[in-house]
Amino acid sequence: MEPGSHKLYHVHGFHSRNYLDTYCSSKPEMPFTHEALTYPMEKFYNAFSSGDFKGDVLIDISIGPTIQHLYAAQEYFRDFILLKPTEHCILEVKKWTDSRTGAFDWSHTTTLATELAGESDQCEEEKEIRLRAAIKHVVIFNLNKENLTDPIGLPQADCLLFWLILETISKDLEEFVRNFRKFSKLLKPGGRIMYYGALNCTFYMVGEEKFHMVKYNESDLRSILSNEGFVITHLEVSQRKAVTDLCDFDSVVFCTAYKE
Repeated sequence: MEPGSHKLYHVHGFHSRNYLDTYCSSKPEMPFTHEALTYPMEKFYNAFSSGDFKGDVLIDISIGPTIQHLYAAQEYFRDFILLKPTEHCILEVKKWTDSRTGAFDWSHTTTLATELAGESDQCEEEKEIRLRAAIKHVVIFNLNKENLTDPIGLPQADCLLFWLILETISKDLEEFVRNFRKFSKLLKPGGRIMYYGALNCTFYMVGEEKFHMVKYNESDLRSILSNEGFVITHLEVSQRKAVTDLCDFDSVVFCTAYKE
């Protein structure tokens, strides 16, 4: 499917705070609590707690200035590197990492992360401090460059995290595969990935603007990972609970895999 009149996240950008307010906030009317907060945070926590994902460098490639899934990785990686396609998104992340006035309030996700870890309320502030310290770099990427972060060279990662990104920066499934291949080059041999995405989705709204998403299903994802030399260790699909016309996905998928 061609995006047509729909905008592309990495080309046109969106207002990062509007995105967070719509898809990640603690507001009672926010419809994506299951898909953006409780379900994926639990899946990421369980995966990291297994002990199979650990090392020095974790590279995260996520839509918007999202950070909620990174709490789960604190105990297992020393340095986090976040890749973003727009400066506006980078500035929004840095507002939070630098504890600046007007930064997005992620405290509801800190509370959830603390509950998942079975820790006391007193640990919440420490959790935020540690995550801010772990995020060493927030770097812009350019899909048109051989080195995605040129002129910056990145260390190879022990783990790559994908969060609703490939489907939002690709015009079609062929480009989805090419972009996955580009990011996979950042992974060490034998490295692991965690993948979180939206299935059978064609668009999402940020404010009054409609953005393109590549439509794919579970079978497509399994084939892509296998063809690119990855062995899937876990894959599960959760049916949509959100009641809204802001986005037309029918389910979300969480997957872990390693590079042969």
